[in-house]
Amino acid sequence: MSKVTHINEDRAPVADDFEVSPATPVERVTVRPKGSAYSSPGGSSGASASHSRHGDVELVGGPAPEEQPPIQTTAQELERKKGGRFAFLKRPQFYVVLLLSQALAVTQTGTNTLTTLLAMAGTSIPAFQSLFNYILLALIYTSITVYKYGFKGWLRMIIKDGWKYFILAFLDVQGNYFTVLAYRYTTILSAQLINFWAIAVVVVISLVFLKVRYHIAQYAGILVACAGLGLLVASDHITGSNGGPALNAVKGDLFALVGATCYGFSNVAEEFLVSKRPMYEVIGQLGFWGMFINGVQAAIFDRSSFRSATWNGQIAGYLVGYTLLLTWFYTAAPIIFRMASAAFFNIGLLTGNFWGVIVGLKIFHLHIHYLYPIAFVLIIGGHFVYYGTEGVLGEAKKPWLGENQEGGDDGLGTARRQLENPNVIV
Repeated sequence: MSKVTHINEDRAPVADDFEVSPATPVERVTVRPKGSAYSSPGGSSGASASHSRHGDVELVGGPAPEEQPPIQTTAQELERKKGGRFAFLKRPQFYVVLLLSQALAVTQTGTNTLTTLLAMAGTSIPAFQSLFNYILLALIYTSITVYKYGFKGWLRMIIKDGWKYFILAFLDVQGNYFTVLAYRYTTILSAQLINFWAIAVVVVISLVFLKVRYHIAQYAGILVACAGLGLLVASDHITGSNGGPALNAVKGDLFALVGATCYGFSNVAEEFLVSKRPMYEVIGQLGFWGMFINGVQAAIFDRSSFRSATWNGQIAGYLVGYTLLLTWFYTAAPIIFRMASAAFFNIGLLTGNFWGVIVGLKIFHLHIHYLYPIAFVLIIGGHFVYYGTEGVLGEAKKPWLGENQEGGDDGLGTARRQLENPNVIV
């Protein structure tokens, strides 16, 4: 991965103080606050922005929700003024999200490298290793959520929507667990090469559940980026540069595949949730539930590994570095989910293989092959092809939020924020 001036009093019958049942079936994401309103079920989709609420459902209790400012331009007007060929590629938003995706790719390489160093030092604790990250996320972002909503409002949000965030956290914890576990049996390069599978999972899930329809250029961009990944595989095969002998490569690659699948599901779920809800709520809930899920998992599966692990100052340094990098990763990722998509997010991470080799030159004594720079150019080129036919707002305009993003949050990185302030970059 995070508020309209006039309240429409035409609403569906109230069931109780905590939620509203709409006259027509509408999927709801979170609870509504006392005093919030909805557009008339029979209202036109082209209703005034002043009658459009911040999301389908708002929070109950806590401080009065901020009113979402009216839009200064519609998506159609923005497209007419700044559209045309390669519209999104001409905007600064594309380069912001491109650079941010590469920053996260480097961050992921850092966490992968530290995981490998921990395994080489005799400390392989897949669940326990990520526990501190969830604790830190919960401390930071749950505290912000409680401050924003009030303690009662936070509890009501958990009662109503906690199960959604529990599923998100469960998928994310399993993604981390199996990915870290993979490094016990396979190499850093081999595990990273499984990342492309997460892209396939994201595309399929987005098509089926979010009804996203990709353009031909987007499929082409994915294929170009994956072709670059194929060159990395070919280079590793030619040089035998795979990060050293693997304990059980097949087992490790299967764990990496399961981890990538869980990441794919969690990425799509997080994109959906963070488009509708404030970032601090989503990240805070991810950390809150992940802390408990990961803690139980560590107590069950990591007890023997914990006792046999090596513990010293160097190991502590690795764990601190891993936690800080991962916390930054989880903080910045929702911005990409808002400005771009889960698919673009995973395409950006493909360059992590290249950055991994750059790191491996010094740390793991790997050798770079001439195909690696070519592969890197192909992967980055795939980013440009992917957005070659996109409009002004790119993928920031989510199809499930309405034409002018009436059902979405107007926080950092959202299309709604750009419609409220056309000059904003992020």
